[in-house]
Amino acid sequence: MFQLTRSVTWQALKRLQQETANDRIKDYFTAAPQRFEKMSLRVGGLFLDYSKHQISDAVLAKLLELADHSALVQRRAQMFSGDIINVTEDRPVLHAALRNLGDSPVMVDGKDVMPEIRRSWEQLRQFADAVRNGEWKGYSGKRIKDVVNIGIGGSDLGPNMASRALLKHRHPELGFHFVSNVDGAHIQKVLSRLDPATTLFIVSTKTFSTQETLLNAKTARRWFVEQAGEEADVGAHFVAASTNKKAAMAFGVREENVFEFWAWVGGRYSMWSSIGLPIALSVGFDGFMEMLEGAYEMDQHFLSAPFDRNMPVLMALVGIWNLNFHGAETQAIVPYDQALHQLPAFLQQLDMESNGKSVDIFGHPVDYKTGPIVWGQTGSNGQHAFFQLLHQGTRYVPIDFIASLKPEPGVEEHHFALLTNMLAQANAFMEGSQTGGRLDPYSCPGNRPSSVLLLDELTPKNLGALIALYEHKVFVQGVIWNINSFDQWGVELGKRIAGEISERLDTQTQDFDASTQGLLALVREHFHAAPPAAAAPARSEKKARKKES
Repeated sequence: MFQLTRSVTWQALKRLQQETANDRIKDYFTAAPQRFEKMSLRVGGLFLDYSKHQISDAVLAKLLELADHSALVQRRAQMFSGDIINVTEDRPVLHAALRNLGDSPVMVDGKDVMPEIRRSWEQLRQFADAVRNGEWKGYSGKRIKDVVNIGIGGSDLGPNMASRALLKHRHPELGFHFVSNVDGAHIQKVLSRLDPATTLFIVSTKTFSTQETLLNAKTARRWFVEQAGEEADVGAHFVAASTNKKAAMAFGVREENVFEFWAWVGGRYSMWSSIGLPIALSVGFDGFMEMLEGAYEMDQHFLSAPFDRNMPVLMALVGIWNLNFHGAETQAIVPYDQALHQLPAFLQQLDMESNGKSVDIFGHPVDYKTGPIVWGQTGSNGQHAFFQLLHQGTRYVPIDFIASLKPEPGVEEHHFALLTNMLAQANAFMEGSQTGGRLDPYSCPGNRPSSVLLLDELTPKNLGALIALYEHKVFVQGVIWNINSFDQWGVELGKRIAGEISERLDTQTQDFDASTQGLLALVREHFHAAPPAAAAPARSEKKARKKES
């Protein structure tokens, strides 16, 4: 059986880490004036500089060898061709097919899925156009003014992040709201600001069985009926993105307003499918297709570029070097762009749900670290919050700085300050501070690694390319670690136990540990006094609004 840590290349990398442990990143630039040119590259509207890492030429060569000796070429081809690579769930992994703008077929079980995908695009286009131009009317004959997406995980994070990132492209007469938290305060706060006659709800759930999403959707439905007064009007205000058309229709969604997708679309990759409906409504179907175009461009680069000039491969290898050989436990995502403030949360799910695994694809325990803890927030705020620890703390934390180059009109001075602050921080993390040519106890040691990702402009196309870049980076790391990046049994475990506890609320049970039993008793005591069914949202003073002609 192949063991990664016993491979010749892995052992060579361990030796190189020991040999270069005291190297200073800035000295690499002195020794090689062309380092920046060599360790940076452009793909479309994205520019990556990965030169500020403790990676010598010899280390980079061995990292590339690690990729060469892995199953990456084979697994990449299998993913794009529709082979089953999610082996534990016996599914292909075809989010790339959802943005396949070429002419090539994509086969699943002997059937080309591209005609279905193109039909789904047309359904999205027609609906998005109708809502945006006012043709879609609510029960009272008024046009839609607010859109509420109800989902969780991949059904929330991707559309939420993209819609906020592309705020300047948003339809000027539509407001967008995202409800994910099962805490009733979240849905009630959103509903309190809305008019049911002008609100459209999107219930986004792959199976139409996700507990949190269905609870929020039922609360929204109950609020709507109480306000509007007619069950029959639900179909004029609720649509669904789901693989379960029957359940969506039973909820009250009209058949033509169930936006279907397929079992081979993983939740954290689903924004490219009908789950991206809020994006199409926000920026228009053309803008949504521009996102797909940017992702498709990155897909083609990932498929065709040699590893030493392949942006996702290089980012993955840099991450493996920092995690497996330098002991990094976390990866910071720091966008210097307020529009990207939801990006760290999105990438957190993408990376940690994909590569947070401790067994390989054969079910054998691994003896090396896999996926990092991904975290972060916008850079300007981070400078006055957690950057101190990154500069002088005991943790080794690689950073991805992300920014767009083009400023918004009228705020050029702000944008210049934003970019210069980011460049200053990247430099400071590498250089550190010195007194009299020597480090004193209170200096910043420097030699902290970072990458810089620059977007020419924050457009739908460039955002699509950025997301696809990180998707492929995570995939490459999963292949090299020989793990399945596409299942999530830990998530499923939590769902199962939550269901079991809910079912046992009214019964004494010894099935759980003493702590869970004790805590469950406290919950049981509370809800005997106020049963869950009573926890309904507050009704307005007017129970229903009369329909307007």
